[in-house]
Amino acid sequence: MKSLLVFILISLATTALSAPLRITITEGVIEPLPYAAPTFIGETGASNEIAAAITELIKDDLLGTGLFREVPRSSYISGIDNFSSPIQYSDWKAINVQALLTGSVLLSGEKLSVKFRLFDIFSNNELGKGLQFNSTKQGWRRIAHKVADEIYSRITGEQGYFDSRVVYVAETGKKGSRKKRLAIMDFDGVNSKYLTDGSYIVLAPRFSPTGKQVLYTSYETGTPQIYVIDVVSARRTVLKNRKGTMSFAPRFSPDGQSVVYSLEQGGNTDIYVMNLRNGSSSRLTSAPSIETAPSFSPDGSKIVFESDRSGTQQLYVMSSVGGSAKRISSGDGRYGTPVWSPRGDRIAFTKQSRGRFHIGVMRTDGSKERLLTASFLDEGPTWSPNGRVIMFTRETQGEAGVSALYSVDVSGRNLRKVRTRDGGSDPSWSPLEE
Repeated sequence: MKSLLVFILISLATTALSAPLRITITEGVIEPLPYAAPTFIGETGASNEIAAAITELIKDDLLGTGLFREVPRSSYISGIDNFSSPIQYSDWKAINVQALLTGSVLLSGEKLSVKFRLFDIFSNNELGKGLQFNSTKQGWRRIAHKVADEIYSRITGEQGYFDSRVVYVAETGKKGSRKKRLAIMDFDGVNSKYLTDGSYIVLAPRFSPTGKQVLYTSYETGTPQIYVIDVVSARRTVLKNRKGTMSFAPRFSPDGQSVVYSLEQGGNTDIYVMNLRNGSSSRLTSAPSIETAPSFSPDGSKIVFESDRSGTQQLYVMSSVGGSAKRISSGDGRYGTPVWSPRGDRIAFTKQSRGRFHIGVMRTDGSKERLLTASFLDEGPTWSPNGRVIMFTRETQGEAGVSALYSVDVSGRNLRKVRTRDGGSDPSWSPLEE
């Protein structure tokens, strides 16, 4: 959705006199923060319905993180009747509310304006400044996600991730003969649409740094080839390689100017990088082993990839211009599908060990490995824009097994199934929308 969103500062804030309210996110157990969000005030009768919808979506976003707990409306001592009215802090303290969100909505024809304020109840102050978002009526969900991002950021000190999208492979039909189509949706599963028609197999879609293009592998010619598709127009371009080769597992560089990928030729698979401006390719690895699933570090200086050069699938890191590679995985089992965190501090991966599949994370030097999930088949992690949440594919066992998308916090908390129109696999999380 390309509705224009304008951010206007409103001078409603006071300067906090004490330390601001803050959730400190660690890898231990986190007690959700109790907050209240009275239904945003509709400034006209025509605004009430959309005001209620916006409030509910903001609450859904916050609840889904596992970091917030809504205090029920039945507990309220006082309400919010006017956006500019003074806050009765003592009434909210009495029911143990720590953060209070208030807002108002004005719908005039197709024009939509949403204002909000956030209060730190126990310090008797506003947390940050009030903001106003302007859009069209059609863009109400994006506004709600943006408000939720702002609330999340002010309370956690981290960037939000709600105003983002996910591209994935939508799957329908029986196992073994599934129709696979590229699909794109909001991060919460809404506004889903297909990008391809399912007449050929597609795999491993990956967003560009701008979120406007997607790389993927297609079998429409009978052998795997890499395509790039525009997510708005659905216009496709093939990234051509030498005749007799197969290319797959692509990812954009952080600047979007090149693509790293695997190329199979003569029974050998190595990693290459293509300059998108002139189409030239360079070989980065040269070994009699399978080198695949490359992923750039956020600064573009390094690449992590999987290789069986040691006899089993393991993870290696090398310079983005090639050269010697250092093995970073050291535990029992096989490792694959590595992807660098947008923060640059961790690498997520798939691990197969003792008949189970896991999604895990490790430091970029291979230390502090942590397994976040375990099931019959978990694979293909992708990071949220803030590096806090990982989405992945989970497939159930047997002939009737189905693929679905799940998410989990980087600490291993808050495992949740992601809503999709169909079965789903191979997710890729976009950057925050502009």
